[in-house]
Amino acid sequence: MRYKRNSGCVYNIKYHLVWCPKYRRKVLNEVIANRLKELLYEKAKVLEINIEAIEIMPDHVHLFITGYPNEAVQHIVNQLKGCTSRILRQEFKELRTRLPVLWSRSYYVGTVGYVSEAAVRKYIENQKGK
Repeated sequence: MRYKRNSGCVYNIKYHLVWCPKYRRKVLNEVIANRLKELLYEKAKVLEINIEAIEIMPDHVHLFITGYPNEAVQHIVNQLKGCTSRILRQEFKELRTRLPVLWSRSYYVGTVGYVSEAAVRKYIENQKGK
């Protein structure tokens, strides 16, 4: 489905998110990465967001999600990072001994859509003549 609706708007909000373990340590081995994926899907369901794609590298995480207009992206990221950090550090002792916290405080977010920036600019510029 290209667009979603709620009582007040029609929307299509997609984010590319990237974050790293503290000090960009390569601690996300296959076992931890598999558990992290499970946790991210569980939390996404609670947050009512869809994970469109996910890739976990040893030193960073890529997520492509569909969000909604009622929630700020920083809240979504903080929820995903917070719950996964707590549970993974409980389940994997090596994460507690190698790092003071699991995730760095920063993250990358980029918006993704069906319409390019150039197309939006052109559409807005052409509105005046109508």
